[in-house]
Amino acid sequence: MSKLPTLAVVGATGAVGTVMLDILTKRPNVYGEIRLIASARSAGKKLMCRGEELTVVALSPEAFDGIDIAMFDVPDEVSAEWAPIAAARGAVVVDNSGAFRMDSDVPLVVPEVNPKDAKKRPRGIISNPNCTTLSMIVAMGALNKEFGLKELVVSSYQAASGAGQEGIDTLRAQISAIAGTNAGDFAGDSREFITDLGPFPAPLALNVVPWAGSLKEDGYSSEELKVRNESRKILGMPKLKVSATCVRVPVLTTHSLAVHATFKKKVSQKAAQKVLRKADGVKLHDDPANKIFPTPADVVGTDPTWVGRVRQSLDDKKSLDLFLCGDNLRKGAALNTAQIAELVAAEFSK
Repeated sequence: MSKLPTLAVVGATGAVGTVMLDILTKRPNVYGEIRLIASARSAGKKLMCRGEELTVVALSPEAFDGIDIAMFDVPDEVSAEWAPIAAARGAVVVDNSGAFRMDSDVPLVVPEVNPKDAKKRPRGIISNPNCTTLSMIVAMGALNKEFGLKELVVSSYQAASGAGQEGIDTLRAQISAIAGTNAGDFAGDSREFITDLGPFPAPLALNVVPWAGSLKEDGYSSEELKVRNESRKILGMPKLKVSATCVRVPVLTTHSLAVHATFKKKVSQKAAQKVLRKADGVKLHDDPANKIFPTPADVVGTDPTWVGRVRQSLDDKKSLDLFLCGDNLRKGAALNTAQIAELVAAEFSK
């Protein structure tokens, strides 16, 4: 009789970790013991998972003893230090940070797109893509299989929670700061009412900010390069043309993207909709005549990538334009991590 693997959730008390516990409670139970791990300051906290109260233990090498699978929902520097330690203790690490995504010895996995890559893990680590990439790639992976993707031009509209709990707290504080003021006082500028920018380079409330991440080569941001590089790796297309512009918008949770995709084959609106309607992890929500299309308010708290506004390009029969939304704390982080871990857990039943 096969044994159920033991699971550790590292970063269990964080924003994504909290969502992870909810997801674990609702998904099929494929684990034996579940161990919650966090920083020393969170050790001793009691959290509910699968109807059971679990005590958080402090992050240490010994915390991974007896663990088969470890899901990491922690900052890059913490994963960079501790994921190899967990792997050395015998755990398969599924890491949600950016520490290992472009490491050639670490697969970057989206179960609906490239599940077989999860078995190719020479370092004992599997990486979870960036939330912006994940909000797009499930749908684009399905279209790629049918029509052969050549090029992506992407504009993202990223929620404040993509900048972590600080981003959420900052947007809420900014909204509170301007609540009750006379809209005519702004004259297009809310800066005099907002003094705390938090992780953003400009006020986010009543504004959009064409910047997410840090400055990289040629004026691109780190978030924009993640969309390009991670899409290439997940799809196994190292020469795929990808151009991205990432914009932060005053939404708490759920990233949106406008995508112009060019394919090798001709693609019609109806053909694309048919593929998307059948694709795992995708919800087609597309009837503009009746004002039906995805918005973050529809999508927050749900698991699929929602897709709408699917159109054949007016100038190119091999191109599509579409709009999509994905909850960046669920599929964009916790859910995809949980799905990868389930792929690994299935290996224990063989």
